[in-house]
Amino acid sequence: MLCAQGVAAHLMLSSLLLHLARASLPAGCLKVSDILSCSNLGLMWIPKELPVMATTLDFNHNHLSKLEEGSFAGLPHLVTLRLAHNNLSNLSAGTFRNTSSLRHLDLSSNQLSKVDNHYFQELVGMQELLLFNNHIVRVESKVLTSLSNLRKVYLSHNLLTDFPFFSIQEHSHPFLVTLDLSSNRMAKLPVEDIASLPASVQGGLFLHNNSLICDCAMYSMFKQWEQKNFISVRDYQVEHTCLVYGEPRASVQFLEHTRFFENCTVKGQKQLGETENNVKVDVGDPVLLECKTSLKGQHLTYQWVSPHREYIVPPGNNDAMRMYVNGSLEITAVRVEDSGVYWCMALDRQNLQNETWEVNITVMMHSHEPEPFNTGFTTLLGCVVSLVLVLIYLYLTPCRCWCRKQPLPAAPSPANECSAQSSILTPTPPASTEGPGRKVSNNKHVVFLEPIKEVQNGRPKEALISENPKVHVLRNNADSFNSVFSDTTIVA
Repeated sequence: MLCAQGVAAHLMLSSLLLHLARASLPAGCLKVSDILSCSNLGLMWIPKELPVMATTLDFNHNHLSKLEEGSFAGLPHLVTLRLAHNNLSNLSAGTFRNTSSLRHLDLSSNQLSKVDNHYFQELVGMQELLLFNNHIVRVESKVLTSLSNLRKVYLSHNLLTDFPFFSIQEHSHPFLVTLDLSSNRMAKLPVEDIASLPASVQGGLFLHNNSLICDCAMYSMFKQWEQKNFISVRDYQVEHTCLVYGEPRASVQFLEHTRFFENCTVKGQKQLGETENNVKVDVGDPVLLECKTSLKGQHLTYQWVSPHREYIVPPGNNDAMRMYVNGSLEITAVRVEDSGVYWCMALDRQNLQNETWEVNITVMMHSHEPEPFNTGFTTLLGCVVSLVLVLIYLYLTPCRCWCRKQPLPAAPSPANECSAQSSILTPTPPASTEGPGRKVSNNKHVVFLEPIKEVQNGRPKEALISENPKVHVLRNNADSFNSVFSDTTIVA
């Protein structure tokens, strides 16, 4: 009985507290489970009483101009806070006190003019910070120092002329993959500081639509990013512009039109397209890979991971790979299968820090001498040339009577007839001084040759001709083409 009464009392108390909490919220706020939305209500301040179990608070599109100290204290489960499209121009110290659970903070589209060091120092669990579309002209150097879990920062569409890139180190922000600084007013970039950023940060660093002045160091950096297929360059290639000699009217899309940078050489760097972590080597040559790291001290240890996921530690795996005390890895004779990405890991076990360095090896084959002419091709070429010569010989051989004039005999005869037909299609041989019974010398232009026959009186007798004046039977005329297709009548 007492137990039942206690349960009833508890339910009544909970209902009362819920009613009081609802009563303290502005009219129009919507609460669903652990989400409280009070957007677009024209609010001038944050309500004093907020649901303790809330994980998401939405105050977008209001008229908030100031946040009191500890405005969100006492919300141990708060993960997402949306304050976009308000009139916030400054954040007081302690605004986010006791909100270490916060992971996503949206302060975009406000009136912030700067980002001071104390703004987010309590938000040690912060992962995503949205500050785009404000009037920010300066970001202090230690703003991101305590945000070691930060993954994405959006600062586009502001008035920034510089940014403290040096404050981001690989061991300080190991999860940072997106840093959006596009659409600002940066004219010069600290190329050396940017080159020292971790590769994961460089791959997600957006710098398009700034007021960059064209110079070779800047151009070289972006071209290297383009060759690495960084999303920041790949998706915004046209938006990367620079001002020639700083002239605002001389803007050029330098990734699309490269003529201005044709003679660029970067002092202290390799030629464009060659970087320290991209090595080309011939088969059989040795190569030394350095392990680049900013960590210092006597407690550093190194290890490499090969493209085949094989761990390499001092002194090395075999005679093919040697590792030195400073972390360098030597491959004595590079093979084709050694191509790929090698990872160096520097470990500081005393300070519990680590850094990685990536080297991509491309193994190239030795250049070979040009191969000799293919035998089959030579044979085919010879056959074609021979066929052409045969056709020339058969159809373009000149007749002697074309070259000199001779008096025609009184009676035309096949023997002295100056025509191609007479020489090619004559069924009987011409008169000859050769002895009886002998054939005329073999001539490829003669279709049919019949030996001379004698009669009893010793006089030559004409060759027998078929009753049909057409030639039907051909002998020894494998080289003749006209004899097969000619309809010319043969006259004895």
